[in-house]
This record gives sequence, C-alpha cells and structure tokens, in this order.
Amino acid sequence: MTTPPPIPPRPTPPNRAGSTAVFSRGSWLETQRITAVLRKETVGGALLLLGTVIALVWANSPWADAYTGLRDTVIGPHALHLDLSLGQWAADGLLAIFFFIAGLELKREFVAGDLREIRRAVVPVVAAVGGMAVPALLYALVNLTGGGNSLRGWAIPTATDIAFAVAVLAVVSSHLPAALRTFLLTLAVVDDLLAITIIAIFYTSELAIVPLAASLAVIAVFGLLVQKRIRSWWLLIPLAVIAWALMHASGIHATVAGVLLGFTVPVIRSRAAGGPEAGPGMAEHFEHLWRPVSAGFAVPVFAFFSAGVTVGGLSGLVTSLQDRVALGIVVALVVGKATGIFGATALVSRFTRARLDESLSWWDVLGASLLGGIGFTVSLLIGELAFGAGSMRDEHVKVGVLVGSLLAATLAAILLRIRNRTYRRLHAEEQRDDDGDGVPDAYEHDGA
Repeated sequence: MTTPPPIPPRPTPPNRAGSTAVFSRGSWLETQRITAVLRKETVGGALLLLGTVIALVWANSPWADAYTGLRDTVIGPHALHLDLSLGQWAADGLLAIFFFIAGLELKREFVAGDLREIRRAVVPVVAAVGGMAVPALLYALVNLTGGGNSLRGWAIPTATDIAFAVAVLAVVSSHLPAALRTFLLTLAVVDDLLAITIIAIFYTSELAIVPLAASLAVIAVFGLLVQKRIRSWWLLIPLAVIAWALMHASGIHATVAGVLLGFTVPVIRSRAAGGPEAGPGMAEHFEHLWRPVSAGFAVPVFAFFSAGVTVGGLSGLVTSLQDRVALGIVVALVVGKATGIFGATALVSRFTRARLDESLSWWDVLGASLLGGIGFTVSLLIGELAFGAGSMRDEHVKVGVLVGSLLAATLAAILLRIRNRTYRRLHAEEQRDDDGDGVPDAYEHDGA
C-alpha cells in the first residue's frame, strides 16, 4: 500500500496593513476551547432533538391530554407568585441556567477570547445584527395585513440555536474548519445577548421597580463574592435563586437574571498585587460545572414542554401554515436569517479591510448562514411571551419554528455536505503537528 502524500502547508496569505480575515481560524487555545464547547453542545443538541420528538409524538397520540395535563400542572408557592405550571418553570427557571451560560460565554469571548480585538469581533457581531434585523423585517412584512396581534411575534425568528445547529453538523458528519466553528459559536452567543435584550425591553408588560432594584442588589452581592473568588455553593446558589425570583416578580422575564449573573463572574484570575495571572478564572470553572446541566437537562426539558404541538396530520399542518404568523416565521428563518447573516458578512468584507480567508469560499459563508436559521429554544420562548403559552397563535408559532428550523437545517446540511471533502482536507491540515510539540503547525504558522 502506498503512503498518501502529506498535505502541503497552507501558504501564508498576503498581510495587508490593518486587514483581517473573515472567518480566520483564531488562536490554538481559543480553538481548543470552542471545540470542547461544541462537543458538549452536540450531546445537548441530540438530547434536545430527542425531547422534541418525544413531545411531538406524545402530543399527537391518543394520550395527548396526558401530555397537556403534565405540562400545565401547577406547583410552587402562591404567596411568592411562583405558582407556575411545569411548562412555565421550564421556560422561566431552567432557561435561566441556559442564559447564565450565555452570559459567561459572552463575557469570556470579549474579555479573554479572540474577540477582545475589535477587528475579530466586528464580523460575527455585525452578522448577528444582520441575522436579527432582516428576519424581523421579513416577518413584519408578511404580517402587515395579518390582523390581530400578529406583529407582536416579530422577534421570534431572530435567534440561533447553537445546540440544534451542531447536532445537525454531527448528523451530516461535516468536519467544519475551526474558523467556521468559531464564527457559529460567537454568532449564537451574540444572538442570545440580542434576544435577551429584546425580551427585557419589548416583552415586559408591567415593571415593578422595587423587586427589580432588589434583584439588581442581590446580583451585585453575588458579583462581589465571585470577584473575591468565593465559590461556596451553599451561598452562591441561594443568592442566584433569590435574584431570579425577584427578577420574575419585577415583571422582566426571569432569564434576564441569568445573563446578568453570568456577566458578574470574573474571566481572568488576578494576583493579590494586581495584574492578570495566567490560568482560568471563575467563569471557566462555572462553565465547566453548569454547561452540562444546561445542555443535558435544562434545554431538553424546555424543548419537551414547549415543542409539543398537536399538528392534526397534513391538513392540520397546512392550516397552521396558513396563519401569517407561522408563515412569517418560516420565511424569516429560512430566507431572512441566511440573507441577513450572509449579506452583513459580505458588506463588512466589501466596505472594510476584512477579506475572506483564502481557504474558504462564499459558499461556506452561505452554509453557515443557513445554519443560523435554526431558531428553536429562544424562538419558542419568545413565541410564548408574545402570544401566551398554550394559545392558538402560540401553537402556530411552534409549527412555524419547527418547519422553518427543519427547512433551514436541511438546506444547510445539503450545502455543507457538498463541501465536506474540502472541510476534511482543512481539518486534517489543522490537526497536523510535524514537530510534535502539541500545537498544530497551522497555528504556529499563523503566529497563534
């Protein structure tokens, strides 16, 4: 058997002054971290899909009433305004863990990650904004004459579900190069920040100032303790729960507390004398501790309680999609997300010194943009906030989110699968370590 020729090293791209590559691979340490994160999200995505399938099968079976009864079972103290259904506990409580991780991830990216540099941050941030604005606009255009309160759902198709997206990648066995993986994760993190900002501003009907101020005060105490590297669970968890409960009482969606708590956690460990010290901060510790809980339990359970819609066969599916709300969501997720992300990235490349990394093509950008149209967890949450959990419009929202996400995932899988031979070559190149020092040569060549 002949030995295949070695893969030649990637030529050094021309280094124009002040220029940066769109979808550049970043540093080796950042690539390692993102690979580990996405590996956990892949497992979480598989559990999310499992929870969704179980919910859909159960809700469309002869035992549908049992599913509805379980979802609507109310538990919790009425005196504290926490007498919530199991579905509400999943949406308000478990997703707070999900957004806590999002807060940690966002702070990590912009404090110690590659995105602390503006030139690296501009592409995914602008792409995320485009991926939010264009779907919202398309949804609004479809629903201008929809009647009723249909325009309240404009924010439903604005978020990207990274767990669902990486589950799709696992199914199609796509070996995405590090640059695209980094872009996808960062895009999803910025998406989550934009989504929680939208929830806090546009989906807060009544605001109680005293509970809000009390929640912020508790979050400040939490932040003071973690800044001092106090990690006693018996102290921090009760504080987090109190902050969450007070945020819920304020009228702002309780998941906002999760993001704010994540923002308080230090990313860089400091010496007593001042100045940064090499080594992980508490954010990395909390992320390792809570990400499996979020990806492996919180999000799948939320999907189980939120995705169970009684479709009623093909005729019921057609009827649901005749609602402008569902149709607008499908158009926004499939067309709007891809157009917004791809268009924003192209504009950054066109009007700045940023250039597309020479190992990739614009077809790769389009594939990543289509993956961004997989809006699930946060889309279902915003749908419940916009139209009320269990309402007819909310049921149509679920159909729209499921159909739109499935179409976006299918189109992305087809395109990425076509490009998979190229991705395998790039992946092999990025793993090559001829000098055996533990750092792939491609990252040493890039100066990482």
